[in-house]
Amino acid sequence: MAAALIGGSFLSAFLQVLFDRMASGEVLEFFKGQKLNQGLLEKLNITMNSVDGVLDDAEEKQITRPSVKRWLDDLKDAVYEADDLLDEIAYEALRSEMETAGSEATTTQVRKSFSSFSSLGIGVQSELGDIHERLETILEKLEYLVKQKEALGLRENIGEKPSWHKIPSTSLVDESVVYGRDDDKEAIMKLLFSDDENSNDLGVIPIVGMGGIGKTTLAQLVYNDCRVSENFNLKAWVCVSEEFDIFRVTQDILEEFNRKKYDTENLNQLQLELKEILMGKKFLLVLDDVWRDDYTDWDILQTPLKFGTGGSKELTNDNCWLLFAKHAFDNGNSSAYMELEKIGKEIVRKCGGLPLALKALGCLLRSKRSIVEWDKISKSNIWDLASDKILPALRLSYHYLPSHLKRCFGYCAIFPKDYEFKEEELILLWMAEGFVEGEDIGGECFHDLVSRSFFQRSSGDQSCFIMHDLINDLAKFVSGDFFFWLEGDNSFKIAKRTRHLSYARTLHDASKKFGHVYEAQYLRTFLHVDAVQWWGSHIDTEVTDDLLPKLMRLRVLSLSHYNSITWFPDSIGKLKHLRYLDLSKTSIRRLPDTICSLYNLQILILAYCVFLDELPSNMVRLVSLCHLDISWTILGKMPSQMGKLRRLQKLTDFFLGKDSGSSIKELGELQHLGGRLCIWNLQNVVDTADALEADLQGKEHLKKLGLKWDGNADDSQHERCILESLQPCTNLERLSIFGYGGTRFPVWVGDSSFSNLVSLKLDGCKYCTSLPPLGQLVSLQKLSITDFHGILIVGSEFYGSCISVKKPFASLRSLTFERITEWLEWTPYVAEDEGEAFPFLQELYIRECPNLTKALPDHLPFLKTLDIKECYQLLPSFPRAPAICRMSFEDHSRHVVLSELPSGLHRLQADAMFDSVDSLVEGATEDYSLSITSEEIEIKDYHSLRCFSLDLFPKLKRLDLGRCRNLESFSLSRGLPALSLTVLCLWNCFNLKCLPDNMHSILASLVKLRLGECPKLESFPEGGLPFKLEYLEISFCEKLIASRPQWKMQTLPHLAYFSIDRCEDVESFPEEMLLPSTLTSLKMKNLKNLKSLNYKGLQHLTSLGELTIWKCPELQSMPEEGLPASLSSLIIWDCPLLTQRCQRVEGEYWSKISHIPHIEMDSDTITENEF
Repeated sequence: MAAALIGGSFLSAFLQVLFDRMASGEVLEFFKGQKLNQGLLEKLNITMNSVDGVLDDAEEKQITRPSVKRWLDDLKDAVYEADDLLDEIAYEALRSEMETAGSEATTTQVRKSFSSFSSLGIGVQSELGDIHERLETILEKLEYLVKQKEALGLRENIGEKPSWHKIPSTSLVDESVVYGRDDDKEAIMKLLFSDDENSNDLGVIPIVGMGGIGKTTLAQLVYNDCRVSENFNLKAWVCVSEEFDIFRVTQDILEEFNRKKYDTENLNQLQLELKEILMGKKFLLVLDDVWRDDYTDWDILQTPLKFGTGGSKELTNDNCWLLFAKHAFDNGNSSAYMELEKIGKEIVRKCGGLPLALKALGCLLRSKRSIVEWDKISKSNIWDLASDKILPALRLSYHYLPSHLKRCFGYCAIFPKDYEFKEEELILLWMAEGFVEGEDIGGECFHDLVSRSFFQRSSGDQSCFIMHDLINDLAKFVSGDFFFWLEGDNSFKIAKRTRHLSYARTLHDASKKFGHVYEAQYLRTFLHVDAVQWWGSHIDTEVTDDLLPKLMRLRVLSLSHYNSITWFPDSIGKLKHLRYLDLSKTSIRRLPDTICSLYNLQILILAYCVFLDELPSNMVRLVSLCHLDISWTILGKMPSQMGKLRRLQKLTDFFLGKDSGSSIKELGELQHLGGRLCIWNLQNVVDTADALEADLQGKEHLKKLGLKWDGNADDSQHERCILESLQPCTNLERLSIFGYGGTRFPVWVGDSSFSNLVSLKLDGCKYCTSLPPLGQLVSLQKLSITDFHGILIVGSEFYGSCISVKKPFASLRSLTFERITEWLEWTPYVAEDEGEAFPFLQELYIRECPNLTKALPDHLPFLKTLDIKECYQLLPSFPRAPAICRMSFEDHSRHVVLSELPSGLHRLQADAMFDSVDSLVEGATEDYSLSITSEEIEIKDYHSLRCFSLDLFPKLKRLDLGRCRNLESFSLSRGLPALSLTVLCLWNCFNLKCLPDNMHSILASLVKLRLGECPKLESFPEGGLPFKLEYLEISFCEKLIASRPQWKMQTLPHLAYFSIDRCEDVESFPEEMLLPSTLTSLKMKNLKNLKSLNYKGLQHLTSLGELTIWKCPELQSMPEEGLPASLSSLIIWDCPLLTQRCQRVEGEYWSKISHIPHIEMDSDTITENEF
């Protein structure tokens, strides 16, 4: 029983793959056809079996004995070599069969019909080299290692093979639960708020302890407490990490506080700027992940911060047990296992209060109920090991992983720390490396690692996962030199035995970055992993044309997001091992025909290749392809015979050509399709029988389906027959139908048997005269109906007549009607003794339905958002909706009185055009204002509004007033506390004469101010603008711009963005000391008489990163001294005189701007790599 807990060696699963390959028909037939000595193959099998027997012992001993670890690494290197050779043999066998069978060969024929390989002859020998010699070399290495096993004291079969009890996918950990931190948090909060405000000293509260103890979690709890925001003017979070770079840390602190980029390399300037920002402010600074205690560095850092001393806290043993028990026992209840509880508490004691370790071991033991198994963990020798940064408890968790999971986890060393990855992303990589077969098995492995706390869901993007830093350290430790993270100029450190390379993209990845990668000729993975998936990178052609073709053993190749890639060399066809190719978000226009000789290719990702209009005609030869992503391409058709790619499990899109390419019936052969599928150009289907042969009803794994016509129906009856034939399986969860030309829908649309459907979108079905009975879809949560021109009445048919459905639309959360141009009436649901329709509807959108007069159900108890736009005839009645918090009206005639609106409203958007409309605030009284909780208000075309009373909206955060032509001023009661307003937008308010008085104090939270076409506005209020202002945009305010010498913008330490637009009186800009040095983005637009840029106004803008000059026709002069050195982007548009003088190389100003990495002039874009 004890042996059942042993996980098995990392290499055990790898060797099993080789054993299977050596016994495969491809390899055996190849040896026979080539008259090769099969005795070598048998000898290889025997030698590997003798090694396999000692792997479990070796894996345990390598922890304390470096010689054993070196032996294992040498063994792994030799096994990689053997695997590559066998893979090449299998490839050549497959290639021969493909060439023999011709393009008519099917996948099944290729896999099963191996005849003679004697015809390969000399050609294959030149491709593979001397197979005898390569095999003998591998055997020599393995035999040498076998001889060493006795000297190393490695024993065979020290325990039984692992017994892997797969934890059900429902036993996922709830990461949101935090135990035992309330007292610690409150103790820190007390220390934070007990500081003497009269003291000049700044205090520090260190939270200390070894990695994994939960220091970051505790700090996050404190940092995000609402009381912190109320008591501190500023707060910032900076991750220091292991390398304590005083310059970088200071820069990060400054950028966090000031929310802008600093490009200076002068530490003194940074500290002076930091001191100025913090002067007189009460701030909270969290320095996370601090490892070093170099007092010299700390003295330098604390100079502008004036840190003091503090105390620390730790987690209690009682709370440790609760956390461990939560993961080890169902519902955390150990009462039925008293003996296990006793052993478990000893394990908890050895974990030293580390939450990560407690979770990992709890998950490991969750499916074990044997006292012997628990005791083995408690008494393991691994607890006594003292080894670098790897915690013994985490070593134990890894040690007892099943062998196949060890391979999957070890591969995660490819990711840098803090990298967020998606489940499918990692599973596809595992598939390409041969760790798992298919996405279903990969999903099981992934969720096993989640349930064992090796992965945890990201706190940011909930669709992503992340590894704790200590888990990442563990992955890198067990993977060793076989994985390499390329950064900076460290390529010289890459080892010859490295098999997996990853790196982060930069704006320009030059060939020198990969200089020493040529030496790692056995690379299997060439992958960039980016924390931010930004577009627009460039990679040198030397990398794609010279380096990559030399990496002949690549299995994973990712070049996504490089928009410099417009084509790919024919040499791609030589990468015979390649399983994974990602060219998504590149500018590629054609794939080379040689890609069709990649018979091992399983995953091809071409998503967002927006210039790709055709796939190679011989795609049918990619017999291993199981994942093809061609979403967001411009393909017009699919290559012929796509139905023969029977291993396809994911095909995102299927494009139907008019006269050529694959017919829709080819889909009938692809029985394993799952995930999502969108079928385009259904108007090109001529024969209804072809649509029926597509057999969508038989595709049980399909979850998301899109059916698209062009919207121009010649025969509505024919289109209805096509849609009827495309009935999918009832397992479907999401359905979209676009451009359907029938007058009514077939019976299956809306049938209650589709009980799994959660989302439905009907768009552009402009000939339909009635809606299907969608109320019968019991799981439907989101419904969108758009561009229907034949609907007059939405009546009882919409709700359905299914007897078993008591409440139509019982699960619906969001409902949208848009551009139903002839729609007149929405009939409410009426049924005796039955419940109401839409019982849980939260969002209702009715837009551009100009003839609709009656709508809105009477009672929507859970409605939170009501959005009505351009429904001119709709009666202004509101449903009973006590939960509503956002209302939007844009229809040029809406009559809205504030007192009619729900008091819980958080956002109101209204648009009206005529003078007869009552003022929005007309119905509000001073007492009523206390219950108004609106946080966002947008009002357009309210011409009767003359004075806006800010008193009525104490919780308002955003105010947008547009085209209120009679608005003159704002009112505020004296003594009113500072409001919460953060965004204020005023545009086309032609009579506005002044902004709110004392706005620097009353609107102290304002960060964004936009003023446009307010011609009577002459100046800012006395006291200037609010201190926290970050964004200021002024357009077509001639009088206000004329008063700019009195703006006092130097008093705005946070201002990062400034835009000036449409003014005829500006000839030189900016004036000296007009703009603050904090500015990072400056835009000058439509300044018709601007003639020159003022160097005195630009010279102190040391943080300026982006300068945009747009439509300044008279501008022709640039400062002789040049532009600020900090600029990273310069955009000049429609400034003909200046553009001429800034032309590349020959322009007289080129030397003044050539240092700027990104330059745009009209339609031309120049990046740093082109200089």
